[in-house]
Amino acid sequence: MKTVSKFEYAFKQGPLVTVRFDGAPLQLPDGENLAASLLAAGLGHIRRSPVSGAYRAPFCMMGACFECLVEIDGITRQACMVDVEDGLVIKTAKTPGGV
Repeated sequence: MKTVSKFEYAFKQGPLVTVRFDGAPLQLPDGENLAASLLAAGLGHIRRSPVSGAYRAPFCMMGACFECLVEIDGITRQACMVDVEDGLVIKTAKTPGGV
């Protein structure tokens, strides 16, 4: 998955590892914040609002807003609270009443 991003890393990053987001492979820097890495990789959104279906993306980057919910190993988690590691399988979070 190759996309254009308005975000970039301020510092040199470590080695890239492969993760999968909704089945598509992504190369992200090992050990970096998952939410920030998804934004830098060009993902403009990572879930949809369960109410309106509107696209949602990481916002606060500190675990307060819950806009960055993803599913990892069957557990819904905040991407801003997860570090990138090789082999992560990330899915769009299934939220109650979701679209």
